[in-house]
Amino acid sequence: MSDVIDRDGFRANVGIVLMDKAGRLFLGRRAGGRGWQFPQGGVRYGEAPEESLFRELHEEIGLTSDDVELLGQTSRWLRYRLPRKFVRRDSKPLCIGQKQRWFLLRARAEEPGFRFDTTGQPEFDRWRWVDYWQPVREVIYFKRPVYIRALQELAPLACPEGPPPLPEWWADAAAGPQRRAPRAMRPAS
Repeated sequence: MSDVIDRDGFRANVGIVLMDKAGRLFLGRRAGGRGWQFPQGGVRYGEAPEESLFRELHEEIGLTSDDVELLGQTSRWLRYRLPRKFVRRDSKPLCIGQKQRWFLLRARAEEPGFRFDTTGQPEFDRWRWVDYWQPVREVIYFKRPVYIRALQELAPLACPEGPPPLPEWWADAAAGPQRRAPRAMRPAS
């Protein structure tokens, strides 16, 4: 089976926000030290997003539906575009980004028993629990806007008493990548 890419070039994908009983979030380090992120993965043809959620949960971190409680999901697909350098121009159909349905889960056990060896190519090699907003700071820059939207929308479910205060670094992380200043003109020689 292959992933679903819509006519606009966005790959259907599920994002997984896994919370422990203390309200901290799972953050995984991509195999080989290639950054930190939430578990996520493509929706295959014939799969409903919730089916993809539980397949990806097992493939990426070794948990099953029995290990978690489903608290909710985003009301719509959240999209992001890939930077040009990450678009695989030779793939058909062309994928220019992801559209993601985000799910909020709570681990049932204090020690969930994560496993990264359920597939031949593990997604993660390390993990840790982090404060609610921390993933925004650590995810690769082009995913930050969708992480912000997902966490803001899921916050009432994750934190019924009100979301945690935004950290001091929030404005810088939410602003996106800094644009480089143009190079100074060199005097003619």
